Amino acid sequence: MHRLLPLLIAALALSGCGRKPPGGPPPDPGPVVVGPESTTTVRRDTLETGPRLSGSLQPKRVAAIRAEVAGAVSGVTVDLGEPVKAGQVLARIDDRAMRDALRSAETSVKTAQGDLEMAQRQEERVAKLAAAGALAERDLEVAKTARAGVEARLEEARARVASSRKLLDSTVVEAPFDGVIAKRAAQSGDVVGVNALLFEVMDPSSMRLEASVPSDDLSALAPGTPVQFEVRGFPGQSFTGSIERVAPAADAATRQIPVIVAIPNPGGRLLAGLFAEGRVAARQQEGLVLPIGAVEQAGDTATVMRVRDGKVERVPVAVGLRDDRSEQIEVTQGLAAGDVVLVGPARTLTPGTAVKLSDPAAPASTASPASKP
Repeated sequence: MHRLLPLLIAALALSGCGRKPPGGPPPDPGPVVVGPESTTTVRRDTLETGPRLSGSLQPKRVAAIRAEVAGAVSGVTVDLGEPVKAGQVLARIDDRAMRDALRSAETSVKTAQGDLEMAQRQEERVAKLAAAGALAERDLEVAKTARAGVEARLEEARARVASSRKLLDSTVVEAPFDGVIAKRAAQSGDVVGVNALLFEVMDPSSMRLEASVPSDDLSALAPGTPVQFEVRGFPGQSFTGSIERVAPAADAATRQIPVIVAIPNPGGRLLAGLFAEGRVAARQQEGLVLPIGAVEQAGDTATVMRVRDGKVERVPVAVGLRDDRSEQIEVTQGLAAGDVVLVGPARTLTPGTAVKLSDPAAPASTASPASKP
C-alpha cells in the first residue's frame, strides 16, 4: 500500500500535464465592423464663408394709404390680396360736403371779381377828378386802398377754390403704384376721420431683408455682395439676394452694423413678415472637404482617423477654409479624394485596429447630414 501511493501521485501529475492551463491568450475577435453611418468620404465641393444674418422679409415698396378727409366711406372696390395698378380707384368717401364747399368758394370768386371791377372803375374816376383838382389826393388813396382790399378778397376766394378742389379729389382713394392690397382697414359705410388708415399697398416684385451683423465682419460687407438665405415656410429651398446698403454707423449698444439685402421676388412667392436666415457669401473656394466633426484639432495640429487596407490609422492633415453653415472644412494636405474617414464614436478606435466596412459597395457616405445646405 505504501508502495502504490507514490505511483498514484505520479499518475495524477502526468494526467494534469495534458490539460490547458487557465488564463491563456483569448481567441482573435476579428475586425471591427463599421457601418456607413460611421464613415465619410473625402470629396470635392465648394465652400463659402461670410457673416451670418437673420431678420424678417419686408417689401421694398410699401404705402400706408390714409384718409385725407373725414366722412363716410361710400364704396370700396378692392379686397385683401387683390393686385392693383397705379391710379386705380380703391375707395370713395362721401363728397357732398366738399362739393358744397367748392360751390361756395366759386361763388365767392365770382362776387369778388365783380367787386374788383367796380373798385377799379371807382379808382379811375377818382383819379381823373383828383387830376382836375375836383377831389383831394386823399380821396384817391382811399379808392386805391379799397381796390387792393377787393383784390386780396379775390385771391383768398381763389385759394379756397383750390383747397376745396383738392379735398374733393381726396375723396377718391387711388393706388400710388402697381402692387397688392396687403391690408384693408376700411369697409363701405365706415365713418373715418382724417389720417385714418384705409389700405396698405405693397410691391411684391422685390423684397428686402433688414438685418445686422457684427462689426468684426465689416470687411465682408459691400454693396453687391451675394447673400444666400433660407426662409421659414420653404424648407430645403435656398434663395439669393445681394447687399443693397450698409449703414454708415454701428449700433452704439450692440456694435452691430445694420444692412439692407435686396431680394428679387419673381412670381411673388416670398411674403412679407417671413423669417429669413442666411449668410453673406464673402468668399467661395473649391477643394477637398470633410464634415467638421471628422477632424480633431488640438492647437495647431489637426488629425483624422482614416481607414486604409482594412486598418485604422491616424493621419495628420492641414485644413483651410471652414464653412460653418454647411459644417464642412477644407483639407489641403494629408488626404485624397475618395479616402474613407471615421466619424462619430468610431473615431475613438485605436490606430492599427482592423476594421471591416459593413457595406463594401458603399463604404462611406458622400454627404453627412451636417453637409446638407
